[in-house]
Amino acid sequence: MLTQIVGNRVYDFSHSIGDPNETLMPVALAVGEENELFAVIKGILELSPGVKQITLGDAPGEERILNVIGEYGEEPGQFVWPSGVALDSARNIYVTDAWTDRVSVFSVEGEFICSFGSSGTAGGQFRRPSGIAIDDNDDVLVVDTLNDRIQKLTPDGIFVSQWGSSGSAPGEFREPWGITTDSEGCIYVADYKNHRIQKFDGDGGFIFALGSKGAGEYEFDHPSDVAVDPEGDIYVCDWANNRVQAYDSDGEYITTFIGDAQDLSRWQTEFVRANPDVYKARRRVYTLEPEWRFALPMGIAFDSHGYRLMVADTQRWRIQIYNKLLDYSEPQFNI
Repeated sequence: MLTQIVGNRVYDFSHSIGDPNETLMPVALAVGEENELFAVIKGILELSPGVKQITLGDAPGEERILNVIGEYGEEPGQFVWPSGVALDSARNIYVTDAWTDRVSVFSVEGEFICSFGSSGTAGGQFRRPSGIAIDDNDDVLVVDTLNDRIQKLTPDGIFVSQWGSSGSAPGEFREPWGITTDSEGCIYVADYKNHRIQKFDGDGGFIFALGSKGAGEYEFDHPSDVAVDPEGDIYVCDWANNRVQAYDSDGEYITTFIGDAQDLSRWQTEFVRANPDVYKARRRVYTLEPEWRFALPMGIAFDSHGYRLMVADTQRWRIQIYNKLLDYSEPQFNI
């Protein structure tokens, strides 16, 4: 369904961007300024890990790569398993690396500034850090996945506080992954192996949990990321269920997105045209519908400038985009 009307909300599929050359396994997204997107490209081993700075343009098909930030390796300014990305108020870019257990910081032009973190369990140390977010005070929130906690640090990596421990009770985690904040300073964490989303206040105080293991409404299978829009609607990357679910600010179910990329992206179209065997193979299949759908989506972000939801469709090597329409009117037909 390209346009979903759910109560007073309207979601309209726009288009997808990406191809195997430019967006090989996107795993996390962060929104910059208007029409600006930062995508963590995991790549395959040493093939193209980094952060792509993308301008989306004013219309589908106008997107292009502006810059590639970072490169493969373990030296300063490099990473092996980039996992999360966030921007502070000065537009500095923070990238977690689950292999080196550190956070690297770059200017928006891609210049390496510093890194912080090391392997361990003390404050300021990490074990497989993944999601990252910046709060209203420019403090850095890092999901310390294998330590089952969230750490808050200053922009230069000085430890401030932490919360969470191993378990399934409120405020506990089992390998958490994605993280985001809302306009009121609340923090949302994708509690990956507890199959739920947890909401906290700015100091880590538990507010509520949403979800349990399963494939129905109010259920998730290893949720990997979460985003919140200006109205407080919550979007969950339901990784192993190959979908995104939407809930309102009270945790009431709204709708589900399963992927609607009926047309190839501009970059994918160019890739197919340049590979005759790929073109012929696509022409021989019974239906292309499976190609439209999400395949293990890992990252999600809501663009409050363009009012659109962007999903890192990881195994399809692309990003699918849905507009949230605030001025939709029903079509009028004269018969």
